[in-house]
Amino acid sequence: MKNDFASFSADIQSEPIVRVNSLTKQVGNANDMLTILRDVTFDVMPGEAVAIVGASGSGKSTLLGLLAGLDTPTRGNVHIAGTDLFSLNEDERAALRGRLLGFVFQSFQLLPALSALENVMLPLELAGHEDASTRAKDILVRVGLGARLKHYPKQLSGGEQQRVALARAFVTGPALLLADEPTGNLDARTGGEVIELLFELNHERGTTLLLVTHDNMLASRCGRRVRLATGEIVAEETEA
Repeated sequence: MKNDFASFSADIQSEPIVRVNSLTKQVGNANDMLTILRDVTFDVMPGEAVAIVGASGSGKSTLLGLLAGLDTPTRGNVHIAGTDLFSLNEDERAALRGRLLGFVFQSFQLLPALSALENVMLPLELAGHEDASTRAKDILVRVGLGARLKHYPKQLSGGEQQRVALARAFVTGPALLLADEPTGNLDARTGGEVIELLFELNHERGTTLLLVTHDNMLASRCGRRVRLATGEIVAEETEA
């Protein structure tokens, strides 16, 4: 690794935690090339909450996948906490994700054979934390699921599953949380409760939040919105 989060944190107020430069993603061949993202450039400062917004097909989820290092661009680069993401191999990108990133997905992505507690313990165990059980229990209590520790995903409602997903995302203390349509599979009331919890946890833990959403109400909760259309940034809006 060229840089680590410890060195980055020393200058945390002045250096972006995410720096995206001329990011372009194309698929196909020379005779039939589809451009999904074109020359996307923006920075995210530590502690910001930024929404990536746009219509279906605008490139939002593709952008999030690139920011997570789950896909590679045709050209351009992404720096996370000072590290050039695409100068790393797959194993190194996975290690960076484990150290710095948390994820919340529309479809929850819980492992069905694991209990709520085990799902939240998993990233801690993978990182070698000996107190995984205690930390997982504490955050599940924080998200209101202290009585559901031993329940499996199929025994939980959609809202409860997303609360488990939030607990799993925050339990490692990530510097950056990436959320992809976190209320997309929830009704309005349950989605509102989950969003309140998401922003509470984000504030409590000082996490940088970058979320993809088509929900204007959710986007308005973020301090800044980056608007995509046909794979390009067409506007950046900041709350007054």
